[in-house]
Amino acid sequence: MNEKEQLILRLIKNDPFISQNELAEKTGLSRSAVAGYISSLTKEGKLLGRAYVLPERKDIVCIGGANVDRKIQALSNLQFGTSNPAESSQSCGGVARNIAENLGRLGCDVALVTVVGDDHEGKWLLNDTKAYVDISPSLVSAHSATGTYTAVLDNEGEMAVALADMSIYDSIDIDFIEKRWGYLASSEMVVIDTNFPDKVLKQIIVRCKEENIPLCITPVSSPKAKKLPEDLQGVTWLIANKDEAEALSGMKINDEGDFFKSAEKLMEKGVEKVVITRGDKGLIFFTKLGEAGVLLPPKVNVEDVTGAGDSLVAGIMYAHLKGLETENACKIGIACSILTLQSHETVNPNLNHLRLQETFKQYF
Repeated sequence: MNEKEQLILRLIKNDPFISQNELAEKTGLSRSAVAGYISSLTKEGKLLGRAYVLPERKDIVCIGGANVDRKIQALSNLQFGTSNPAESSQSCGGVARNIAENLGRLGCDVALVTVVGDDHEGKWLLNDTKAYVDISPSLVSAHSATGTYTAVLDNEGEMAVALADMSIYDSIDIDFIEKRWGYLASSEMVVIDTNFPDKVLKQIIVRCKEENIPLCITPVSSPKAKKLPEDLQGVTWLIANKDEAEALSGMKINDEGDFFKSAEKLMEKGVEKVVITRGDKGLIFFTKLGEAGVLLPPKVNVEDVTGAGDSLVAGIMYAHLKGLETENACKIGIACSILTLQSHETVNPNLNHLRLQETFKQYF
């Protein structure tokens, strides 16, 4: 921002109801010049709309998917090519939405930027989410159906196959993000998944770098990870699983050393901190400051793995906001995922900061 824009924004902060004529008098500008500056500030996301509404400060803004999770679990050994006795359930899902709800339950002030259909599923999703998350920057689209994710689990709760209908996210364009930039600009941290189109993801990465907004990326899948640009300068955290890390680093991961080589390649693209998860073998972390390590997960009874990765990200971001160094942030993330693994829900309804602290102390 130039000096005039800074002055106008300061005057509006002091008096959100100030008129353009009053702004002109106080700045020595013409009213038309003030109008031009107001338009520019609105496009930059420093103001929200013509009423000079200043975006409220948020801890974290989560951007990406919000969809209906449907789980079908086999009651005995899963057999392909035939009918299997099973139990089914439905819950709110979507990587960005799940992370946002986890953070909201932990006491963070969090907003969600997503799109749902103008249908029963979309209304149900937003209504269920708004108890913990500010959903005001999200869009209800009359032209698309709400996204769905259907996971088929074996009798031990491990995913056998998943089917995703996410075509609604193809409608998101750069203008959608620009109109909501005030939420990002006024946050301590931005978290994005890779559900939105590649041009949108690139724009978010570039603008966050330009405005020094800490950014965390968590890919949805290895195919969707490929939407990310080669240049990841400005990305603070990249939290991915083995398949996603392989897709982004362009190498196969066969042993423990390869995990760190893959992380190093991602840091060469510009990422500051890389976490690669390894399922029941825990995770590795590697940072540009030279922090590196392997964390093995404690043995726990697993009810359902769905959502565990999202809660891991939420736990790491929660710890990041609290100022914890990388290793302890990852331990907090694992503790958060343990609580999800012990629940049949995608987000554990009993999650709160006290339960998280108790779990952390119990296992670490």
